[in-house]
Amino acid sequence: MKESIKNKSFERHIEGIINISTRGTGTVRINGGEEIIEIEHSFLKTACNGDTVHILLHPKKKDGIQNGEVIEILNRSKKGYAGVLEKENEMYFLIPSDLKMYSDIIIPENKLNGAKVGQKVFVIITEWKDAKKAPVGQIEKILGMPMEHNAEMEAIALEKGFNATFPPEILKEAQRISLSGITDNDIKNRRDMRDTTTFTIDPIDAKDFDDALSFKNLPNGNYEIGIHIADVSHYVRLGTQLDEEANHRGTSVYLVDRTIPMLPEELSNGICSLNEHVDRLTFSAIFELDKTGTILSEWFGRTVIHSDKRFSYEEAQKVLDDKKGIFFDELNILNKIAKELLKKRFREGAISLEQDEVKFELTKEGVPISVYTKVRGDTNKLIEEFMLLANRRVAEYMSVKKPGVGGVFVYRIHDLPNKDKIRDLVAFLKRLGFKVLLKNGIIPSEEMNELIGKIEHSPMRNTINTAIIRTMAKAIYSTKNIGHYGLGFKYYTHFTSPIRRYPDVIVHRLLSDFLENKPIPKEKWFEYEQISRDASLREKEASDAERASIKYKQVEYMSSRIGEKYEGIITGVTEWGLYIEDKKTKCEGMIRMRDLKDDYYTFDKEGMSIRGRKTHKKYTFGDTIKFVVKNADMNKKTIDYEIK
Repeated sequence: MKESIKNKSFERHIEGIINISTRGTGTVRINGGEEIIEIEHSFLKTACNGDTVHILLHPKKKDGIQNGEVIEILNRSKKGYAGVLEKENEMYFLIPSDLKMYSDIIIPENKLNGAKVGQKVFVIITEWKDAKKAPVGQIEKILGMPMEHNAEMEAIALEKGFNATFPPEILKEAQRISLSGITDNDIKNRRDMRDTTTFTIDPIDAKDFDDALSFKNLPNGNYEIGIHIADVSHYVRLGTQLDEEANHRGTSVYLVDRTIPMLPEELSNGICSLNEHVDRLTFSAIFELDKTGTILSEWFGRTVIHSDKRFSYEEAQKVLDDKKGIFFDELNILNKIAKELLKKRFREGAISLEQDEVKFELTKEGVPISVYTKVRGDTNKLIEEFMLLANRRVAEYMSVKKPGVGGVFVYRIHDLPNKDKIRDLVAFLKRLGFKVLLKNGIIPSEEMNELIGKIEHSPMRNTINTAIIRTMAKAIYSTKNIGHYGLGFKYYTHFTSPIRRYPDVIVHRLLSDFLENKPIPKEKWFEYEQISRDASLREKEASDAERASIKYKQVEYMSSRIGEKYEGIITGVTEWGLYIEDKKTKCEGMIRMRDLKDDYYTFDKEGMSIRGRKTHKKYTFGDTIKFVVKNADMNKKTIDYEIK
């Protein structure tokens, strides 16, 4: 990224990611959003939303607005577009579902691939050099009919570059590995943990199990606790087609109704998954801990385990709540230690931010019949704390220098928040009646946690948490360690989910080489940084796909409830209306200013409210409000509410 425009006013060339509005104009944010370049439609030069572009700056206007034009597209964010196939004047074309795609796509008749007019399809652009002409493409896949559940979910995944179908050669390689099973040769050099009490705790609908916990009482009164992670790198070997495919996918994707795995099912649900009552190969972090969670010794290496029990979070929670049941003693001690680890994290600077996770109950046809938020109990937090412990200690261990060994590692890093964004957050909180103090331009973690504690039972909790999260930098992968601000860790990595995250596979390989005193050639270091960048991008694309699937199902849910009454919270106030989030379903919609017909309302930006001129009726951010569903637009993914 080039230097700041302010610091180098003579610099006319900038690189950045372009955001296209639904009006077909573009903006590029520079330096984390401090400076914005506006790009008129005629200067887009075929750039699409999310593309990385090279911008030429125009002379600055008197009003301070900085304009520019795209002179080169460095990287396309999308490989293709989903939409409905149409025909007019003997010409076939795609109308993209993506409202930020400002051009229809021409489809030559010999590139229809059997698709018919009116079907929802996925199209790859094959030619678009002239910005004055529409792009030309070919149909890669027929998805179904518009608004069909499967067609819409598959469209969301494909647009973000995730395909549920694996190439035949990848499936063949996975099947060969699965059929080979676990041999005596695989086990002989591993620490044998099969006689130690071991179990997994996962969501009730989980199909793959990355991690297991083992527990043993030691004669000295301490505990041996093992965090055992599927040894994916034993099966997915460097240089194989399977590894290249995993690298390309980068991550598994979790839509509302399906998982698009990083690895074929023969591995993800089979030989790599830590299923109960079978031997499995693992990479482990084993600790001797006392009852306060203090680490007295640690060991890292390859193991073989045998899971005695597959718990769901709910089943393990019931054992804790009832104070009886299978492995109660083990779960109870683990839970107590996890709470000590949590307290220690907060003392050392971790920030306590939790957001509600929206879940759906769907019919067999995929129609949402209920929306609810996932409850996080002690067992969720128990697993989280031990995974954090393993991730942190592996990163710390890998950062210890051995003569002639190591030197490169993949960290999970989280930078300090942007100070301008922090000032905006402080002003936002002040308008809501919350005063926070700054230290060196940053809200100290203890101050942040005190605020989060105050809003724990407030109707504004989710909205304020969202505002805080938007202020934060994004956590990414990097070979350059700067620590993890949100967790308060100096060293952190991702070691615990190699079935569904490619960086974890890399971490396992690097740890294995480190343990075996194998040096990593310096010329290879750049490759690991590139893998880190690619994985960070794929993670964002997966997150975008997951959010898009949730939003689509929320709109679909409300589309069948027109006229029904709800109660929600005002989560946003703008000059064009009020944003409302339903308390139970978390479905957010808008009450448009033009639909407030009992008075003429004016917008008060500072007061985050609107007020009626005659009635003086006031609607303010955070207010509870009763409303009815007016409309739900499945194409625009928007919901309109109105006050009744």
